[in-house]
Amino acid sequence: MCYLSQHLPITTWLQEIAMGNSDALSRIYDNYAPALLGVIMKNVPDQTTAEDLLQEVFVKIWQNAASYQPDKASAYTWMLNIARNHSIDYLRSKRFTQSSKTKGVDDYVHLEGSGGSNQTLVDAIGLEKPLQKLPEEQRKIVMMTYYGGYTQEEISEALSVPLGTVKSRLRLALKKLRELMIWICWI
Repeated sequence: MCYLSQHLPITTWLQEIAMGNSDALSRIYDNYAPALLGVIMKNVPDQTTAEDLLQEVFVKIWQNAASYQPDKASAYTWMLNIARNHSIDYLRSKRFTQSSKTKGVDDYVHLEGSGGSNQTLVDAIGLEKPLQKLPEEQRKIVMMTYYGGYTQEEISEALSVPLGTVKSRLRLALKKLRELMIWICWI
């Protein structure tokens, strides 16, 4: 097993995983497990179940590292999507009803105050300041989509706004976040 530097880019680690290097998977786990667990726990708040799902997510990362395409998304976003989608798949496989699956909208958009799990998760992945720069209606939709596990149709229903409005606000919010994150990365 070869030693990998802690400072290699995550894409290099994924390439190493694709070649069967388990040390690279350990490095990614050490660096990204807390953030991925936070994403999973937004959908599955039970700690034990969320930790089990996290292990399954890392198995998926191991199995699918060769399919990662850097031109489609950053490696971090790719892993976040695997975690988010896996937790949502778990909820759907358990046939959760809408009422037991969802919480109030305020649970997903509260970014200031006591430092609860939303605050911790947003801080952990470096999105606190960029999210605060979004208009409130866009921030709600981003939080519900990526941290609440809602579909666009569910958001439309929960906020009582047309589906097209939800899609437009999400598209505008993601464009603005992309611009803000690129600017932050250059600093």
